[in-house]
Amino acid sequence: MSKVLNQMPNLSRRHVLGSAGLLGLFAAMPGYARAMVTGDFGLIRAQVEDYVASKKVAGMLVSLGFGAQEAALIGAGNLALDIPTPVDANSLWRVYSMTKPIAGMAAMILVDQGRLKLDQPIADFIPEFANMKVLTDPAKSLDAVPAKTMITPRHLMTHTAGLGYNIVTKGPLLEEYNKLGINPAAVSKTPIPGFPMPAPTPPIDEFARRVASLPLVAEPGTIWSYSIGLDLLGYVIQVASGMELGAFLQKAMFDPLGMTSSYWTVPQSEVPRLSTNYAPFAGALIPIDPAQDSIFTTPPAFPFGGAGLVSSARDYDRFLGMLVGKGQLGGTRIMSEQTALLGMSNLLPDTAVTKGTWVEDQGFGAGGRVGLGNAKGPAGTYGWGGAAGTVAFVDHVRGIRASGFTQYMPAESYPFQREFPKMIYDQLQAMG
Repeated sequence: MSKVLNQMPNLSRRHVLGSAGLLGLFAAMPGYARAMVTGDFGLIRAQVEDYVASKKVAGMLVSLGFGAQEAALIGAGNLALDIPTPVDANSLWRVYSMTKPIAGMAAMILVDQGRLKLDQPIADFIPEFANMKVLTDPAKSLDAVPAKTMITPRHLMTHTAGLGYNIVTKGPLLEEYNKLGINPAAVSKTPIPGFPMPAPTPPIDEFARRVASLPLVAEPGTIWSYSIGLDLLGYVIQVASGMELGAFLQKAMFDPLGMTSSYWTVPQSEVPRLSTNYAPFAGALIPIDPAQDSIFTTPPAFPFGGAGLVSSARDYDRFLGMLVGKGQLGGTRIMSEQTALLGMSNLLPDTAVTKGTWVEDQGFGAGGRVGLGNAKGPAGTYGWGGAAGTVAFVDHVRGIRASGFTQYMPAESYPFQREFPKMIYDQLQAMG
């Protein structure tokens, strides 16, 4: 394998796996087979153990798999600083925005079934969105003009609908979002200093009506702006399928794929395997959502398609395995290969600007970032991270799936998410 890699000049380490022809080689790679037996994933293990030993996190787990093979798990530490339970495949983590690819792929299942079209107006399902307005100066006022373009499912899943998000939106619109409870996320039962408590989030139908009553930050299809799009998409899925998002996912994805540990509300019986979420502060870890009294043990206003799931490494790996299998895991297919590939492709409207955003020089698919074969990521990659440090991606061209789990907020406290893909590809190179 090393000889093959050495014959690939002019490729960065991120691109060292850039040839689709390497897929077969990786499937039979002796280094990977040896590592599966010995647990010798040295580069990954060193980073995971360093994060725990330096007390940056209480526990960390990385899952790495190829094709249909069982994933290797590299972990260290415990569910919490005060709970001596080691992390494992069934530990539960707040995956937050890693819910977005799951909700995006739920919509793709409906596309596959012909019950939803990427470019039809969402006003077909939620009439209140028929006459949206766009802010003329988002930083200063709520003055707005009629939108020229109808919002579509494509816009919702690619963050190009012009919707806001309380973690990025500023100015008068943020004030309205907070006042109306347009905050589809849960962090802690206890108020966190410096973070004002918004009004309670209403049920999904009222949530949608309140969103529709406010102007957009940009004309739909013109700019990538991180948003509540996947939460609103959950209501589109509900109307199109006749089932609440949680029930639809259970029937169409979780049950068929054997995802038995993905929860919108963690049952009390499962709390012993739930991690604690922390905030790094002044060299210490401050618990902001202790497992024993987690806000995720309280039912949310509705299943938040943008940030609502708690899941395990085993469960999320099964979702990633379905993506690597292009809609199929084992003998179970939940969508066609064509539709799965479409969901993992660049779905950004041609008119959408990404310069200066989190996805500059990248694409965006059904709820996840898409690599375009440049310095930002290999072609064939798709995935996203979560607000509490989790991260996951697939490289469906080369059959790779990888995910990382830990719990700290904000995710930018450490470079774990940003460095995760490079760590994975460096490890693959080292195993040659």
